[in-house]
Amino acid sequence: MSGISVRRSLGLPAAALLTAGLVAGCGHHGAAAPLVTAGTLPSASGTLGCGQHRATGSTQYRVTVSGRRRAVIVHVPAGYTGSAKVALVLNLHGSESTARAQEEFSGMDAAADQDGFIVAYPQALIRDGTGYDWNVAGEPLIDGNLPPASAASDVTFLTKLVTDLAGRYCIDLRRIYATGMSGGGRMASQLACDASGIFAAVAPVAGLRFASPCPGSRAVPVIAFHGTADPIDPFNGHGNPYWTYSVPTAARLWAGHDHCAARPQVTSGSGYLRTTYAGCAGRAVVELYAVRGEGHEWPGGPPMPAMVTSALGPQSDALNANSLMWAFFRAHPLP
Repeated sequence: MSGISVRRSLGLPAAALLTAGLVAGCGHHGAAAPLVTAGTLPSASGTLGCGQHRATGSTQYRVTVSGRRRAVIVHVPAGYTGSAKVALVLNLHGSESTARAQEEFSGMDAAADQDGFIVAYPQALIRDGTGYDWNVAGEPLIDGNLPPASAASDVTFLTKLVTDLAGRYCIDLRRIYATGMSGGGRMASQLACDASGIFAAVAPVAGLRFASPCPGSRAVPVIAFHGTADPIDPFNGHGNPYWTYSVPTAARLWAGHDHCAARPQVTSGSGYLRTTYAGCAGRAVVELYAVRGEGHEWPGGPPMPAMVTSALGPQSDALNANSLMWAFFRAHPLP
């Protein structure tokens, strides 16, 4: 994005990382436990991680998947006992960003503490500036080039990460969800197609896409948030090579995949427009919140410095994405 001196991060610019005092990458706190199984999840009634004592708060660790060491930050909510199963949300950072930056940018730790779910912030592996990009299969990176042929499969990483976390924590395997900012939202959209048997619902922020082909046959509940004044991933499409069609088109494609009613319900709130496709297969729902006048931001997220909003566009407190997506997730476990 020419004319802007800060990095054109799709999550949080490098300049903002410096302003906020964040660090790129994750530290290594002890050896990672081996993956519980190879590529499969325990049964939904399994209790592999239950009964184990785990400290609350945020912990950084690394896990080996497909021969590569991957960084993850896990936030365990206050009051977690390890005896009652809790939901898991994967929160994926934007392009040129990091797990630590996404933890700060989304402010989801507070929501996890309030509502009692575990949130994990994985880190991508394709180096880009001061951060990393996700390997969204077949889609260009923000520089217009396809991911290197040698790039690790992030669908494999993220699905095996769920298995690893299920061995560490007392997780309800019917309540595993994915969200993400921009490039992370595109990655979450990909998971809904490629791993619909694992992720009960997804909530892309400033990054809703519909993968083509979309091999998953299950109707996946989707809730998405996007600013109408987004200068990075324009609401009406016609952006960079990875961003061609509009956000409403992406929602309509998901509604078609989920076999929803063709005509959506549109409601207007203070500062936003909500489009809801109901009557879907498997009790799924597709919802899109168009946040009026907001830029490339996390709706209702922590206030960002002026140098960030000057690059990414204004923030809005018309709604709180964390609260809305959690209510949506809670209503849509795996069938």
